[in-house]
Amino acid sequence: MADKCTIPVIDLHNLPNQLPELISACENWGCFRLINHHEILSTKLMLEMKKVVRSLLDLPVEIKRRSSDAIAGSGYMAPSAKNPLYETLALYDMARSGDVERFCQELDATHDQREIIMRYAEAVHELFMRIAKKLAEGLGVKRGDIGFENWPCEFRFNKYNFIPESVGSPGVQLHTDSAFLTILQDDESVGGLEVMDKTGKFITINPWPDTLLVNLGDMATVRL
Repeated sequence: MADKCTIPVIDLHNLPNQLPELISACENWGCFRLINHHEILSTKLMLEMKKVVRSLLDLPVEIKRRSSDAIAGSGYMAPSAKNPLYETLALYDMARSGDVERFCQELDATHDQREIIMRYAEAVHELFMRIAKKLAEGLGVKRGDIGFENWPCEFRFNKYNFIPESVGSPGVQLHTDSAFLTILQDDESVGGLEVMDKTGKFITINPWPDTLLVNLGDMATVRL
């Protein structure tokens, strides 16, 4: 699959040796595919989390609306005139067990669902810290100057409500992520994701099962 991937591929096991490639991917593309992350985030947990996400987003709207807004954009967002095919559930900080527990309580998540969400949140946060520290290292940022350890890490579950008549329509408006780093588990079989290259051309990102997509947000600027 690596030879068919349209964006750079970073091997987490080989990250010390791939540090120049990681920096190049971030500077030239702003995103990359992450492979061999299973020591932290296993295939089994990824599949379990997808089942939980589907079941929570299939809940009645009146239950999903219980999910509260810690900040604008967290909680439940229903389809809107701007994004008619898109809905999402989100919690403000996956690194805080209290935030995760409150999110689960609001949605009446089962014990098993809560366990999966907790384990998945911990694994993704660990991945975030690993990648962010390597980025800082590759850019020459001194360890004492790294301040992202206590940053909140939003946890978002997205659903695109496509029907045959809407296939080909944008799932969500053109945007950049407002945060620092996004780690995305995309659909294993359905494509549609696109990124813009340096020329302004949109590049299709093909599905690649059992991998993660990482992209930089608006806050990913280093001042030396």
